[in-house]
Amino acid sequence: MRLLLFSDLHLDTHFRWAGAALARARRQALRDTLRQITALARTHQADALLCAGDLYEHDRFSPDTAQFLRAEFESVDMPVFLAPGNHDWYGPQSLYRQVEWTPNVHLFTEDRFMPHELTEGLTLWGAAHRAPANTDGFVDGFSVDRGGVNLALFHGSETAAMGFQESGKLPHAPFTASEIESAGLDHAFVGHFHTARDAERHTYPGNPDPLTFGESAGRGVVLITVHGDGTVERERHDVSVSQVHDVTVHLDGVSHLGQVREQVIAAVAGLSGVVRVTITGEVAPDVDLRPADLATVAPHLDALVPRLGSVRVAYDLDSLAEEPTVRGQFVRDVRDDTSLDEATRRRVLITGLRALDGRASELAVH
Repeated sequence: MRLLLFSDLHLDTHFRWAGAALARARRQALRDTLRQITALARTHQADALLCAGDLYEHDRFSPDTAQFLRAEFESVDMPVFLAPGNHDWYGPQSLYRQVEWTPNVHLFTEDRFMPHELTEGLTLWGAAHRAPANTDGFVDGFSVDRGGVNLALFHGSETAAMGFQESGKLPHAPFTASEIESAGLDHAFVGHFHTARDAERHTYPGNPDPLTFGESAGRGVVLITVHGDGTVERERHDVSVSQVHDVTVHLDGVSHLGQVREQVIAAVAGLSGVVRVTITGEVAPDVDLRPADLATVAPHLDALVPRLGSVRVAYDLDSLAEEPTVRGQFVRDVRDDTSLDEATRRRVLITGLRALDGRASELAVH
């Protein structure tokens, strides 16, 4: 049997880092990604399509999204199995309750494993999050009650992998890899982690299209062949329609804004899609840099998202301290203030000097 697995699409994501127009375009890209997934299922004549949760954002979904999902899953002409996660949890106001699904869609609605026989001797056990947080582990204490091949579909956190996943991930429905085998399950198909992982007895597909910078989406859909002995073969596919890049530009020695713009243009010249540029380094005091000044330097991109990293202003504090000026007195006074630690002293000096020079830009606090 061949199954196509995906998870963590997060339709209707807010995309807070993007402006209104770009955010809307990114949400459309997620819909286009789902169309890629359903097309792939048809092309490979999969026996079923599986989603391991976080299909959409519970707090933001629209009626239009509900109808889009209904039509898209109807179009695959194969069984579709949905296991709600912590972002698309199954509750009274859930999108899942508002759609009159076609008969090929099977929704797991209980917060414990429930069986569905895919074919004789092959059972898929699925479970749902029924709240946005504090869902207990589905595998803990569970044991299959039948022979044949037993598979699981759910949204949860394999605890040993938490440190290797994206920051901010909470342990929803936690489990350990050893619990999969102990429960009598041959393999588990799991969502929640956006970084793909192919373990011996469980598979995280990862997110199929990047949601934020630093995510390595691109092979987030898995075509799985299930053998009669319960082992699986996995073939990963790229269905992403978006390109999101993270670039760092070092500005050491830069003396004016034009040089900054030139370096950013060079750094993103060969890229497409959306690029976040992090500016770092030590710049001359005369540089008046604000991230907004860089947003339009690469019109070939869908968007350039600039931000300040560790940027320092290269003041010669020893020379300034010798000046018989207001600036010199300010430097001497701050240096003599024993109540300040070094990091605070540095921030006070740079902020004050920038203000005295009439250049109180965003660089002042770095």
